[in-house]
Amino acid sequence: NYYFPETTIIHYKGESTRKGSLNYVRMFYQAMIIFARKHFTSRRARTFSMLINLAIYFRAALSIARRFLGKVYRPLLDALVIYLGYLFLLPVWEQVRFDMPGYYPPEFLRLVVPGYILVWLVSLYYSGGYDKPLQVFSFLRGHVIGTLVILVVYALLPLEWRFSRALILLGSAWAILSTLGIRILLHMAGVKDYQIDLNKQKRMVIVGKEKEAERVSSLLLDTQAKPDIIGFVSPSPEEYQNGFIGHIEQISEIVRINRVDEIVFCSRDLPSHRIIRIMTRLIGIPVDFKIAPPESLSIIGSNSINTSGDLYTIHVNSIGKEANRRSKRLFDAVTALLLLATFPLWIFFMKAPLRSLENVLRVLAGNRTWVGYLQSGSIDLSGLPPLKHGILTPGSHLQEGRQEQSGSLSPSRIKEINVVYAKDYKVFNDLLIITRNFRKIGSASKPDNY
Repeated sequence: NYYFPETTIIHYKGESTRKGSLNYVRMFYQAMIIFARKHFTSRRARTFSMLINLAIYFRAALSIARRFLGKVYRPLLDALVIYLGYLFLLPVWEQVRFDMPGYYPPEFLRLVVPGYILVWLVSLYYSGGYDKPLQVFSFLRGHVIGTLVILVVYALLPLEWRFSRALILLGSAWAILSTLGIRILLHMAGVKDYQIDLNKQKRMVIVGKEKEAERVSSLLLDTQAKPDIIGFVSPSPEEYQNGFIGHIEQISEIVRINRVDEIVFCSRDLPSHRIIRIMTRLIGIPVDFKIAPPESLSIIGSNSINTSGDLYTIHVNSIGKEANRRSKRLFDAVTALLLLATFPLWIFFMKAPLRSLENVLRVLAGNRTWVGYLQSGSIDLSGLPPLKHGILTPGSHLQEGRQEQSGSLSPSRIKEINVVYAKDYKVFNDLLIITRNFRKIGSASKPDNY
């Protein structure tokens, strides 16, 4: 091996090594065990191996605990703040409304208020209120939906459990103001888990020749980032012409005068060593860098050694997105509950009544989903986001009968149907497929491995 000190490289901080992951911990300590077995005596190696295994399990337990706390501490903080608010609101309302401290029974704080809080937190979760960065609209939507659910359930409860609509509304107002206020304060303090999406546009310049720069510009405008593209920068002074805001030798002045947040380099028009040289020249200037590979539909880059690289891709509402997976599961559960509650009304109109009820229970239990991929023995689903086996498929309305669907459609057509469904998911599409094929929900075939 030879060490060559003249080479400069660009390293993108990615997801390949998560130091907190269980797999990383296991692989790291397994390497130590292999080293010990190779270089220590047999007795010492066994002792060392035992100690290392204890360290693996201890470190794994810490990693699991940290991940669990990382997921639940925000909802727990919200629950605590809302509950403390009720501890203040309840005696004030009792005094103002009834002039009687202790008017409400202890069960109100012990059972009813935790029930309210649970509904709000679940609604927040499914509305995307805990996604990062925080979307204020999703956060408010979650609280409003949760309050509506509480009010509907309240109206259905027996009289002895209807305590006060006013306390529901006052508690809802407190929940919104307090939890949103905490998020704003922690956002201003720079706490990473509480960053708020302010829809601030990044000011960008694209370095490249006109044709490639226009292609990259179109790609950027099709992403969710929706940047403010200031203009194009020519890769050489000799090719500088109208339509460019300057050339590469003026990049420092261009960044300073136009308050540029990000520079995108077209790697088709600039070799790597020139890109690295320009990056080095701009050290100390608060600007981020991205590189657009030729003929690619994505733009990659890493802003620092401590954060994972950003990826700009054409916007697709993929079913693999966490928010869409939550929405799909919520839709499955709600529709299954509604069908289960009303099954005496529809069971006799089904082609396979008992099988229909069985499938409703499977969806409710989470073993199946209402709409899954159209499958056939020769169809490869490895490139698509994973889905549970569906009672119906996106192609259910194309043919009569499930067997005929997969048998009469060509593999390319089946693949096209699955890709279209996966890349632009909408809950409304699932609803449409179910309503058009409602009588068939009992005729769906079992998956091969069911």
